[in-house]
Amino acid sequence: MISNQILQDTIDGIKAITRIDLCVMDTEGKPLASTLDAVEEYREAVLVFADSLAESQMLQGYQFFKVFDEKQLEYIVLVKGETDDVYMIGKMAAFQIQNLLIAYKERFDKDNFIKNLLLDNLLLVDIYNRAKKLHIETEVRRAVFIIETANERDNNSFETVRNIFSAKARDFITAVDEKNIIIVKELKTGEGYPELHKTAEVIIDMLHTEAMTRVKVAFGNIVGEIKEVSRSYKEAKMAMDVGKIFYPENNVVAYNQLGIGRLIYQLPLPLCKMFIKEIFENRSPDEFDEETLTTINKFFENSLNVSETSRQLYIHRNTLVYRLDKLQKSTNLDLRVFEDAITFKIALMVVKYMEYMESIEY
Repeated sequence: MISNQILQDTIDGIKAITRIDLCVMDTEGKPLASTLDAVEEYREAVLVFADSLAESQMLQGYQFFKVFDEKQLEYIVLVKGETDDVYMIGKMAAFQIQNLLIAYKERFDKDNFIKNLLLDNLLLVDIYNRAKKLHIETEVRRAVFIIETANERDNNSFETVRNIFSAKARDFITAVDEKNIIIVKELKTGEGYPELHKTAEVIIDMLHTEAMTRVKVAFGNIVGEIKEVSRSYKEAKMAMDVGKIFYPENNVVAYNQLGIGRLIYQLPLPLCKMFIKEIFENRSPDEFDEETLTTINKFFENSLNVSETSRQLYIHRNTLVYRLDKLQKSTNLDLRVFEDAITFKIALMVVKYMEYMESIEY
């Protein structure tokens, strides 16, 4: 479970402090990490020691120590020297490696638990039993972030995110697919959605600065119990998708700010096509020329205010009225009337949704 590199770093650190050479072998006598040369000659001795009942042993100027993982022999530690000080260093090295085993196993178990929790793979009773066993609080406020990276298997971004949240032991960083990094974040008392938005902006800035990559971040609603974490995850996923369709310019998307886009995203495509056909007959709103679409969007941006829209478009008020009249003749919708404006706005969003869904199908 522990990588050989971690083992090597550990014994390198011990040697730097104590100036004593060490070696870590597996139960078959294969060296995994070492500061010694020619340790293969001790393979037979290691095999004999592994089969013995002794937990430590001295042989030919070396001391041997066993490292267990829940009573299962995992590693053999060799330490060069026969003095009591060397024995103490060997025992400390074995103890350190055993603690590493426990820590990595706990992290692996927690990561597995969080993944299954997010994917709704656990029964309710299992959620609370495993959370208790792993010492995870069940009734605290949490929210789920999804970070979408540009590249698959972006380990650099994953490690950067892990480093950002490494000091916060109650936060969990994991991944359930190739492109998305997931953070299950615990909130402090008084923290709410503004703080979640700031956290998302920090993530984006840090990944841009340290990992040299641009990402999008979405987050779900705040939940109060661990059983609801999967709901926040699903909301974050929806926020990411809806953001791509209706708010592509936004790098941070919050589920609670999706508005009508959230409703449109859940509509079946046949119903969307029927709606567009009923409103515009055989014409689609995206078939209008660039000038007309710019006029429409600016009119909506200015809350149907004719004077402000004409000013921002640098056109005369009468020119804008002429364009709106022309649009009314071709669609039977007068954007100066609130109900017609709403219908047209929804139609534009439905067309965006249809185009997106058709693009991901091919």
